[in-house]
Amino acid sequence: MNLETKVSGRVVRKVCIKRPPELSSTPFLSIIIPALNEEENIARTLASIRNTPDAEIIVVDGNSADRTVDVARSYGVKALTANPGRAGQMNAGAAAAKGRALLFLHADTLLPDAFDEIIRRIIAQPGVSAGAFRLKIDAPSRGLRFIEWAANLRSKYLKMPYGDQAIFLRADLFNDLGGYAKVPIMEDVELIRRLRLRGRIAISNAPVFTSARRWEKLGLTRTTLINYGMIIAYHLGVSTTRLAQWYYGHRRQL
Repeated sequence: MNLETKVSGRVVRKVCIKRPPELSSTPFLSIIIPALNEEENIARTLASIRNTPDAEIIVVDGNSADRTVDVARSYGVKALTANPGRAGQMNAGAAAAKGRALLFLHADTLLPDAFDEIIRRIIAQPGVSAGAFRLKIDAPSRGLRFIEWAANLRSKYLKMPYGDQAIFLRADLFNDLGGYAKVPIMEDVELIRRLRLRGRIAISNAPVFTSARRWEKLGLTRTTLINYGMIIAYHLGVSTTRLAQWYYGHRRQL
């Protein structure tokens, strides 16, 4: 936009430089949701976050057999398709993201109130490389309260949150790390391991609420034993390929 004014009787034209639209529209946060056959769960999650200011939502579908993509698009969010595999789907979402910060959210997980302000505050702290939320499981059960307690204890003292706790970090750091490793399982643990070398992992006192369906489907004891067995095997050096074969093969047998 050009403006004209008079200086000492002469007309002087002032040039006002307008910021390019791609810069002025850059959101603070990109919420990336990997999904596979989540038609029954993802609507609730999208409804809870679709009005978040200064944020974009990207659903990355892994070739679902149901209406996951249609449901996502009905909420007006960006819906992409990628080969199935959570690490690859999240990397595809991050590649399409415009936000200065990235939040990786499971399709069956609800974020706390004012989560965007919590993320702003945490990643602005000196020395912090990433953050996550405390875990709450959305079902009444004493056994699940123990699972929450153990997960939050691990997160607080070992600084090892898992993907169902909604990991977030700066986009430039994520890109500098090369994103999620191309592994078939344990991608969240592997990313946090590298992030711990870059700074502190901060855990918000505010909880996310994740579905209890894993525990309800397989049973509390069996699910817990499988999860801890996977973690122990991973830290003992068992390959993620072998872990994935065991984990998914075991689930198909149940």
